[in-house]
Amino acid sequence: MKITGFVAWLYESKRGPSFYWRKGLPHSHDDLPRGSGPRNCVIRMETDEGLFGALDFYRGEVAFDLVRRRYSAFIGENPIHTERMWHLMWEVDRMEEIQMRCFGLLDTLCWDVKSQLAKMPIHELLGGNKTKVPAYASTVTWNTLDEYERYIKMCQDLGFKAFKLHAWGDVKRDIELSAALRKWVGPDADLMFDGSAGWDYVDSLEVGRALEDLGYLWYEEPMREFYLGAYSKLCDKLKIPVCAAETSDGIHWNMATWIENRALDMTRISSHYKGGFTGSMKIAQTSDSFGMRAQVHGMSLENAQLCGAISNNDYYEQIVIDEEHIKGLDKLGKLAVKDGFLEVSTEPGLGYEIDFEKLDEICIEKVVVTERPGGGLSDG
Repeated sequence: MKITGFVAWLYESKRGPSFYWRKGLPHSHDDLPRGSGPRNCVIRMETDEGLFGALDFYRGEVAFDLVRRRYSAFIGENPIHTERMWHLMWEVDRMEEIQMRCFGLLDTLCWDVKSQLAKMPIHELLGGNKTKVPAYASTVTWNTLDEYERYIKMCQDLGFKAFKLHAWGDVKRDIELSAALRKWVGPDADLMFDGSAGWDYVDSLEVGRALEDLGYLWYEEPMREFYLGAYSKLCDKLKIPVCAAETSDGIHWNMATWIENRALDMTRISSHYKGGFTGSMKIAQTSDSFGMRAQVHGMSLENAQLCGAISNNDYYEQIVIDEEHIKGLDKLGKLAVKDGFLEVSTEPGLGYEIDFEKLDEICIEKVVVTERPGGGLSDG
């Protein structure tokens, strides 16, 4: 099988619900001009056997530009050779410094085709572990304790038994909220706290000690992920597992450095930050060899397949925004969460449902890539 070309459509999608994270971080849609929606990019990879891979990616302009300028180098390659394709993209990254969320797009397209050819779901091709995965309710940041209590109890009524806080970024208030959450859900619920990289070492230590007294399952990204010495010192001082390296670049090579420096207790994987399926599996298996869990970060068809593929992940992460959003979680198709669980799709392929004819009508820009450049990456 050979790749014969790529098509990319840039189009404007609808805005989702508004929300915010901690103090100091941009709110949702702050990057959009007034009256406009996000720009998505649909990418379709064609092959000489009629199968194609396709996905819809929300960092539209960046992905569209990458396809336009760089994907021609992969024409003629065999998409089934996912390991080779992944390393060819790594070579492009050396010159391009590809935006982290875009690095794994080609890998994802290749696994889409590979799964269709094998007539097996991606999670089984990656190893296969389970198809029913518990989900945790991952909050946005709300304004008051009363709002947190209301929405958490709404999630409990829908069957959630695990919860993660995104809080205000204020040490005293966040500790108060963390204690309140334990009171609301009882002693048996798994709880997590995401600091969204908001603190220095001193504040991180204070919050971490409070969380371990409350029996939280993990403490996520309390500091920016640059100086590993601070994370190493924090892990040494705390009993609660520190979950980190969510947004650090370098995929498994970088994660090896974190593990070597004892700067975390749980690793993070995701199709969008860690190089697609191939990069995420490299981290998951490296983590497993050190007896570490590799927690899957974020929602998507891709991350659902990762949850079904590996044994050292606990939950599927489900963001919860407001009442309407929470009440609609059981109506999300292949990503529906029902009674606190996600059923991982067992169909071949990624599962994106895309109307290509409609895209031709509404797209802002379209590019068709069918010719390999004179140089390229192939050596055989």
